[in-house]
Amino acid sequence: MPEENRGTTTLPAPEKTGYGPVFAVREFRAVFLAHALSLLGVVVSEIALTVLVYELTGSPLLSSLVFALGFLPYLVGGTLLSGVADRFPPRRVLVVCDLVCAGCAALMALPSTPVAALLVLRCVIAAVSPVFSGTRMATLTDILGDGDLFVLGRSLLRIVSQSAVLVGFGLGGVLLTVVSPRGALAVTLGTFLASALLLRLGTRRRPARAGGGALVRYSLSGARQVLGDRRIRALLLLLWVPPMFVVAPEALAAAYADEAGVGTAWIGLLMCAMPVGTIAGELYAGAALSPAARSRIVLPLAGGGLLPLLLYPLHPGLGWILLVLVLAGSAGAYTLGLDRWFVDAVPEELRGRAMTVHTAGLMTIQGVGMALAGAAAEIWAVSTVVGGVGVLGTVCCVLLAMEVRRTGRVRGDEGKAPVKGRGEKAEKGADIDTRDGADHDMTGR
Repeated sequence: MPEENRGTTTLPAPEKTGYGPVFAVREFRAVFLAHALSLLGVVVSEIALTVLVYELTGSPLLSSLVFALGFLPYLVGGTLLSGVADRFPPRRVLVVCDLVCAGCAALMALPSTPVAALLVLRCVIAAVSPVFSGTRMATLTDILGDGDLFVLGRSLLRIVSQSAVLVGFGLGGVLLTVVSPRGALAVTLGTFLASALLLRLGTRRRPARAGGGALVRYSLSGARQVLGDRRIRALLLLLWVPPMFVVAPEALAAAYADEAGVGTAWIGLLMCAMPVGTIAGELYAGAALSPAARSRIVLPLAGGGLLPLLLYPLHPGLGWILLVLVLAGSAGAYTLGLDRWFVDAVPEELRGRAMTVHTAGLMTIQGVGMALAGAAAEIWAVSTVVGGVGVLGTVCCVLLAMEVRRTGRVRGDEGKAPVKGRGEKAEKGADIDTRDGADHDMTGR
């Protein structure tokens, strides 16, 4: 097999619904395991770094900056460096990103590294993350094709990310009872190196998709193309905006527990409920629904997924609130069908940059959503804020769903989204035919 062969891996035909055919692809198994390892490194490093900064400074503000700095550099890395995903061979980009993160973790673990340097190194990891994620998403289309296997592969990676929210922080807390924060950072060094090794040995070398000229100009040009295309822009916004609103209950979990007069144990339950719903929704949609069914639920779930939050102002019991959060999380299953529409709308030579912009925008807008929810809760009761988020978010999501419907139509032969960017222009004002069709990642990885 030629070294520079871009051709996608020979794939098993997905004759039945479910995740089994995805795991049958050897390269995907390597990517999946590498994703889990690098994600574990990110989560543990966040916990260890937060504890370390607090131990060194005694400042809650500086320790909280560890999490804030996980969001802020995404916009910079996702716009100025997005061209890396298309200009260089993807395997090389993925391995180098993991090695850069490993180097940052190694420097963080050194006893002599000051607090300012720790925060800078955290920024570097955050700036690299959208490039890593965008390149990996684009590479999945080479490994799994751009059909239903890609959708299921993306779903599995999202499930790992949501599971990290549930499991990673707990494991990190246990680890810190055994080793020091700098020792925990040394453990993350090992996870990043293991991820790099898996990607280097477990995936094929493929050539760069396109590229030339100055990196920043090339990156910004790609961002302009992505955001300047009405169809792609509508799909991106529908991928971004629901998560922006749905993070409000999680961001305000501690304040809501205080408002409801319950103990701290409920805070953990309130923060876990939505990821549980998201994982359950993804698993059900991926394993039980056909590609056509996943396509049909995109617009209804995206438009109405925030409606359960309207129960908050009615002050039901906490059991009902947990159910509300599970339901709101499960609506995230709309992304399976939307992923297919998005990858079909983006030209192949633009995919790396488009996926990087997608990741950067998603993380940035979730950070904005958290900040706005917190600011609103300074003025109004938390239950009122979350209920308002449900109303405002539903209006925005319905309008976006209508825009997505206007900007293209699903092809009836294989149920794909408009193939604008593959040589055919979507008809202006055409409706999405949802009768046919195949078909909230807080870590950024």
